[in-house]
Amino acid sequence: MPKFIVEREIPGASRMTEAELREASLRSLEVLRQLGPEIQWIHSYVTDDKIYCIYFARDESLILEHSRIYGALARVDRIQAVRWMLDATNLVRPEPEVSSAHAG
Repeated sequence: MPKFIVEREIPGASRMTEAELREASLRSLEVLRQLGPEIQWIHSYVTDDKIYCIYFARDESLILEHSRIYGALARVDRIQAVRWMLDATNLVRPEPEVSSAHAG
């Protein structure tokens, strides 16, 4: 399944409490269950004013639907399809090709 990076601009994101982040994550998981098995949240990175979420999804439309159902906190500023994954120990083959129509 294709992998996507979702960028969400959330001023003050790094100042959210652990309880707020947990509540947001649990709400997100509820929405994902509604959408079915063709979308899966892997993890997220919280920076000062943005949250970057990593998803497996059939296509971008499921990510946008997740955002629509969830509401403002899950707004999507940018979606990028992952083409390669690199780390310090290996080089993984390219991700399956997907179209990228949403760029904020």
